[in-house]
Amino acid sequence: MSKLFLSIGAINAALAVMLGAFGAHGLKERLTVDMLDIFETAVQYHFYHALGLLAVGLLAIHYPESGSLKWAGWLMLAGIVIFSGSLYILSISGIRWLGAITPLGGISFIAAWVLLLIAVAKTS
Repeated sequence: MSKLFLSIGAINAALAVMLGAFGAHGLKERLTVDMLDIFETAVQYHFYHALGLLAVGLLAIHYPESGSLKWAGWLMLAGIVIFSGSLYILSISGIRWLGAITPLGGISFIAAWVLLLIAVAKTS
């Protein structure tokens, strides 16, 4: 489990950096200020939770049997896909209804951090 989440975290950190650079250099002239702000929010949360996935992977080295830790990792990944993904698509396409699913990603992020807390609290 640790190698999996460390790999997923590293991949997502690299993607967040690439998307951030793309937004700063490739989209700056193409998006309105509001849409660029939305894109930047997606990148921020993407990167924060890539780091969270790395933390899950590192903790999984010591607690490989923790179900709470495993679920925390999967929910962080789901949050990246749903929260950041919907904001990336919304900002580039202008499809506003995508904003309606963004909070589901936020709930995934919150649940992931709560499960991480539970996993740590259960350690001896």
